[in-house]
Amino acid sequence: MISAPHKSAGKTTVTLGILRHLANQGIAVSSFKKGPDYIDPQWHRLASRAESSNLDPWLMGREASLDLFHAKSSAGNGSLALIEGNHGLHDGISLDGSDSSAGVARMLETPVVLVVDSRKMNRGIAALVMGMQVMSPKADIRGVILNQVKSLRHAEKQKRAIEQYCRVPVLGEIPSDNELVISERHLGLTTVAETADAEKFIQCAAEMVERYCDMQALLTLFHEAPAMAGRRRGSSRKHVAARVRIGVFMDAAFCFYYPENLEALRSNGAELVFINSLQENSLPDVDALYLGGGFPESFFEVLSSNKGMLKDVRERIEGDLPVYAECGGLIYLCRNATYEGKRYQLAGVFPFEISFGEAPAGHGYLDLKSRENSPWFRKGECVKAHEFHYSRVLLPAGLHSFQFDVMRGEGITGKNDGALYRNLFASFAHLHVVACPLWAETFVSLASEYKAREHRSRL
Repeated sequence: MISAPHKSAGKTTVTLGILRHLANQGIAVSSFKKGPDYIDPQWHRLASRAESSNLDPWLMGREASLDLFHAKSSAGNGSLALIEGNHGLHDGISLDGSDSSAGVARMLETPVVLVVDSRKMNRGIAALVMGMQVMSPKADIRGVILNQVKSLRHAEKQKRAIEQYCRVPVLGEIPSDNELVISERHLGLTTVAETADAEKFIQCAAEMVERYCDMQALLTLFHEAPAMAGRRRGSSRKHVAARVRIGVFMDAAFCFYYPENLEALRSNGAELVFINSLQENSLPDVDALYLGGGFPESFFEVLSSNKGMLKDVRERIEGDLPVYAECGGLIYLCRNATYEGKRYQLAGVFPFEISFGEAPAGHGYLDLKSRENSPWFRKGECVKAHEFHYSRVLLPAGLHSFQFDVMRGEGITGKNDGALYRNLFASFAHLHVVACPLWAETFVSLASEYKAREHRSRL
């Protein structure tokens, strides 16, 4: 695991560099991101040239997280596994730290390399590392990479202090004059699709770690983790032959999809039809529609101008097409949105107006409880999810019905989430199928029912 004492210390750049270095050497590596995150795994995929998955004990539970890790890491036929932590090593919701990156490292018995921002510190950096070592749950910190070092003298002072007091080696000393920084926005890093030089950045990150880090020592750490033999393995999923077509908005505006969600839809009998909402002006022949999250606000000009797609989506929803929309998808279905002083007309399925603020409207985990039966969820069903949005919904008089009461988090109203209309479910909640295992089966079932109705209507 690559982790850090706090966020923005450089762990993502180091992770990307290691992933690309291994890929360039022809070494298979499975990558993971701890916590709910869509953007870092996109960068992992580009760097490693393979899929990346999320591990989240709070969202998925410990056993399901173990199953997912073992299934995904074992799929590479003996591949290595590299996990990027999130926030600081010991940050998490639970006071005991079980859902922190350190908790995940303990759960997986994996060595940890700590990336430390060395600015504004001298020998005192050892106290920081020592605190990371002794804090419970105790992670197996096996090395430190110093980032943003000012000089060789600066690095040497910190290296000697860490190795004497913490008894772990310093495996890298990255200078402060390196320009490898992925630009950030309010929810984290900029997406791969919005970064013109993403490939160049990753290759430079690989060259950086090769130059300034002890790659042989880092590679050795992979093999010092306990063998997976004898551990529990994720159960294999039987794939059902495709019987419905589910359209998926997949482009620079809508790109937040967990790969396991898409895999689960395919496994339950869906053929996925990817749609570029920025370029295509009508929907293809599909039996349902999946509108994921992303940053539609960065593309409001294009989305609002694509009247054909907006009209087609609205009319198909009025015709009872099953649609599942989350966050960016919810925004797309509202009447209009105001962003950076300009108002944009959107699909108008919901009479809601969207505004964007400077402070987060919802950012973190959600605990939801279903308040009624719907095609999507049963009354009383509890769902764990997460939300990331600076957008707020301005509600008109005569509110729509909502699927969930919000027990933790913000949702749409602060008290409710999951707006319902015909066969449409739209919310700020991001679901992961591992945490909500019936979601994909329900989605495909609704698509099958719609397809059958449409077939009968044509007879």
